[in-house]
Amino acid sequence: MTNLKEKVAVITGASSGIGRAYAEALSSEGVRLVLVGRSTERLAEVAESLKSPAVYLAGDVARAETSEEAVRYALAEFGRLDIVIANAGLYAGGSVDEVPADEIEKIVSVNVFGVMATIRAVLPYFVESRAGDIIVTSSVSGHQDIHWEPVYSATKHAVQAFVHTVRRQLVGTGVRIGAVAPGVVLNELWGFGAAADEVEVQIESGTGIRSEDVAEAVLFMLTRPSHVTIRDLVILPTNQEI
Repeated sequence: MTNLKEKVAVITGASSGIGRAYAEALSSEGVRLVLVGRSTERLAEVAESLKSPAVYLAGDVARAETSEEAVRYALAEFGRLDIVIANAGLYAGGSVDEVPADEIEKIVSVNVFGVMATIRAVLPYFVESRAGDIIVTSSVSGHQDIHWEPVYSATKHAVQAFVHTVRRQLVGTGVRIGAVAPGVVLNELWGFGAAADEVEVQIESGTGIRSEDVAEAVLFMLTRPSHVTIRDLVILPTNQEI
């Protein structure tokens, strides 16, 4: 197993949900963090709650400058960068004609361009270092065509294609890239607050999982020995009918 202590990670979408769970899980392993999100206030709250050193950067990953600045910030603050988790994402369900065009554009910009820009920003450093881990938060919607969320599903299919093709380009460099693909996660993205009673009901019924469950899966991916890459890890509620 790979020891993560003293490593440095950038996490996008770190102010809530799965991103916050990633930050807490990595911090517990001694990872130093650069947290990226849109809310300075929420990022500060997360950073202050963590066990390991953490700094934060408010910005929109739909702008390439945000990811580029995050990489520079990590190197300036901690002198190294070992892990990048491209997690920021937006959701829209329903018929495609019911989703406003500007919302579609925003979702594609964050879910697809944001992932590409984040990975593009760090690759030169990782390739030169001949080491580094990239994890992308995908979705089971990227593995199956889910008809009640065509916009979201399309963005996650794009993410899957990007991860698989970039991985092949990186063969021989020492850089690993993989995607974790959750099913229903009972967090803010799905309209569940941390204290929502419905969360426990769905956990008990096996129809939803927690953000922390996804974070534990990502810890597994990151701690594999260097000769092992987990390209795809799909994590579902036991009773989700997909």
